[in-house]
Amino acid sequence: MPGIEAQACLPFERPIYDQLQRVEEIRRALRALEEEMKALREEVPGAPPPPEAAKRLPEIERKHAELSRESKKEEDKCRALTLEVFGRLTPWERVQVARHPARPYARDYFERVFDDVLELHGDRCSGDDGAIFTGLARLGDRRVLLVAQRKGRDTRERLASNFGMARPEGYRKAMAKMRLAERFRLPVVCLIDTPGAYPGIDAEERGQAWAIAESILEMCRLEVPLVAAVIGEGGSGGALAIGVADRVYILENAYYSVISPEGCASILWKSRERASDAAAALRITAADLLHLGVVDGIVEEPLGGAHRDVDEMARRLKATLIGALEDLDGVPVESLLRSRYRKYREIGRHLFAG
Repeated sequence: MPGIEAQACLPFERPIYDQLQRVEEIRRALRALEEEMKALREEVPGAPPPPEAAKRLPEIERKHAELSRESKKEEDKCRALTLEVFGRLTPWERVQVARHPARPYARDYFERVFDDVLELHGDRCSGDDGAIFTGLARLGDRRVLLVAQRKGRDTRERLASNFGMARPEGYRKAMAKMRLAERFRLPVVCLIDTPGAYPGIDAEERGQAWAIAESILEMCRLEVPLVAAVIGEGGSGGALAIGVADRVYILENAYYSVISPEGCASILWKSRERASDAAAALRITAADLLHLGVVDGIVEEPLGGAHRDVDEMARRLKATLIGALEDLDGVPVESLLRSRYRKYREIGRHLFAG
């Protein structure tokens, strides 16, 4: 992950990475001085250092102290710069962070948030779709059904997961496993991260729109608790197809939208170059979605984005998911279904004239 992060630097992140490089150079110099001090002290074990070493040690220790102070100063500068840059991100820049090549994907959370993950394959109809993962897992002290949209790190994984764009068999697989969870009274946890459902001819021929609509309907009437989290891209019906839930959360720099900013710009202005204008107009950021009632909460990311500290991001996401399931414990099925229906009927703010 760090290697990818270093190579994939977004334009507005460049000043931060330049500062991080300066900090790393100082740390390398500090490590070299520490190794030199250790070598001088251990030239003759159990005996005082030779006269030449005794003369050099104070100078090296002085340099080490100076560099330590400089390192602290540069680290503080780096933190302040990161706070400044990420404190004024535009909606389009947040979309870019959501698509960051080093951003943690669902697979990165499998090993950090969940235990005893056991994948369940196939839609019992036509095939198995690598873009959607379904499986049993343990979240804290409870068993859950995990449904997640997968992307890939390298070419092989990206092709296997179709770049995170599911076909109809992926949604049918999710539905089949959700029905299984309902039978065994297991709550369902969904991790959303997709640019959208696959728009290819073969997917349309096999009923893409029908599969998405059926999945939405199935989740509306599922008689177990449903919790969803948008961890990266939440693109169009491909995201909503597994996003109907009693509690919906979104990571601070993720987005959730009916259409991509580029697609919207192409329709409205006949140019993808105006994607930044579209991103602002669509109101797709976490803060906007919370204000409109589309999501129930925002999971704060580590300073600089989820890709800067994946372990910390996973801890925060795990705590949020566990807390949501605890809130839903013991809620009668009738109340669960009624409140879920009401939640989606009340989404957004509407003005009625006349």
